[in-house]
Amino acid sequence: MRAVIQRVSEASVSIEGKPVSRIGKGLVVLAGFAVADTQATIDWLCAKIINMRIFSDKEGKMNLSVQDIQGELLLVSQFTLYAATRKGNRPSFIHAAPPEISVPLYDAFVRKMEELCGHPVATGVFGANMQVALVNDGPVTIVMDTEDEK
Repeated sequence: MRAVIQRVSEASVSIEGKPVSRIGKGLVVLAGFAVADTQATIDWLCAKIINMRIFSDKEGKMNLSVQDIQGELLLVSQFTLYAATRKGNRPSFIHAAPPEISVPLYDAFVRKMEELCGHPVATGVFGANMQVALVNDGPVTIVMDTEDEK
């Protein structure tokens, strides 16, 4: 699993000009899934994201988690995070899990994040052509890959 985590002051998802989700201060997480991903993979990454200290404390140091600031979460599936770009000019997505695998993984990811934060999270729509708008606060962007767990 790969995730791009962005600290935001606000963010939203729209489809065909219609709003789907909106959050204030918190995190936008773009998530891509691989065939080998499991519930254990999701559990590990969710725990890392929810506890990542990337929000400023009173002294201006990144010392607080999204939980500490009671921030919001917007989770968006993005298979293009598994783009293979080594050869040619057209990315290959052979390493991304197909929908029959990635849809249940995405659903499990959303459920786990809700469990950990104790409230519903905002989401995109799996497989839809979404327009994601955000104001990256900092900017702070972190890229994580569950391969780092090993």
